[in-house]
Amino acid sequence: MSSEEKAKAKSRLNLVQLAIRYFRKKGYKVEQEMTTLDGYSGISRKFDLIVQKGHLMQGVWIRDWKRTIGVNIVINLDKASDDVGLTNPIIIGEKFSDHAKSYGNRRKITLLTKRQISMGLR
Repeated sequence: MSSEEKAKAKSRLNLVQLAIRYFRKKGYKVEQEMTTLDGYSGISRKFDLIVQKGHLMQGVWIRDWKRTIGVNIVINLDKASDDVGLTNPIIIGEKFSDHAKSYGNRRKITLLTKRQISMGLR
């Protein structure tokens, strides 16, 4: 593994750990890390975290990318969550396109940035 790959893996691990701390501080129970659920379609769906608050279980995707997350990624999360019976999914990333934000608002998908997580932990 190159030093660049190691740095990326460490950065991702740090973001996952930050996300877990953030959700716990907000009163969520962090169910599982990096889990695969079988969908109604017969396709296995991967989530970085499954969080629960009350009766509401939500799938979380963490995309530790330097680039903007587009609407297609948000749509894919929406479809994956719907396929496994989870509602109101959450995606964490650096920044989101305007189309991604609009789609997220319409479909009740939470878009969280690294900055929002850092501010929420203060």
